Amino acid sequence: MALKDILVHLDYGSQCEKCLALSVDLAVRHGARLTGLCVVTLANTPTFVPTELVNREVTRLKGRAQALRELFEKRASDAGLRHEWRLIDNTEARADVTEIVRTHAFYTDLLVVGQTDREHNDGSVPTDLPNRLVMESGRPVLVVPYAWRYTEVGRRALVAWNAGREACRAVNDALPILNQATSVRVLALKGKDKLKNHGELPGADIAAHLARHGIEVEAEFGTATDIEVGDMLLSTVAAEGIDLLVMGAYGRSRMREYVLGGATEHLLNHMTVPVLMSH
Repeated sequence: MALKDILVHLDYGSQCEKCLALSVDLAVRHGARLTGLCVVTLANTPTFVPTELVNREVTRLKGRAQALRELFEKRASDAGLRHEWRLIDNTEARADVTEIVRTHAFYTDLLVVGQTDREHNDGSVPTDLPNRLVMESGRPVLVVPYAWRYTEVGRRALVAWNAGREACRAVNDALPILNQATSVRVLALKGKDKLKNHGELPGADIAAHLARHGIEVEAEFGTATDIEVGDMLLSTVAAEGIDLLVMGAYGRSRMREYVLGGATEHLLNHMTVPVLMSH
């Protein structure tokens, strides 16, 4: 599979320009068509607010959306990309923003979305937008950290491998990007109680599979609990200069991860590089 359709969700957060720059770069490298999506919403505005104030807010939000459109079209045009801008006016319907983005993601190869900055969120984007899109879109989701300094992505990749269905999906979805990487590391992680589906040598089978796709791979394995996995991955990212993490998301229910702790929730809250997730 090649990346031929990339969708980037653009909002007003600090990561917006990073999402756009990353998406343009990927679209250029893969010869893909790039679509920019912006949802203008009043979903979090109380219905009892005076009409005059509502109209003023709608005008302000549409002005910001127009600025995003101009930025998107300039960057895409300068890069010579086939591109499309989609503006969804959700000010009257006040539908679920996540459902809107999810529906547009159905018809794309990759969705790029920013990590939600919970401390500086103005309410225009649900705080759990990336989490839900990973679960509901049926597409690989590339989540961009708000605190990340933009650099080229996908040259030094780390694959988190637990021999589960979700990890298998993520590896397959990431193949077009991994094929262009100069370095790919597989970190096979097993629970402390059993090997599960890892085989005699954890990481060897998935490394061999990637090698058949012409990808040079280094593999290693470690032992960790669910709670420890997130920190282990972040440590490896920092130590090895990784610029992309590939992993399966929510191998158990999202609520269970939220309550008991889990790698997906941990990474979505503490990511330091873009993370490609599949469920």
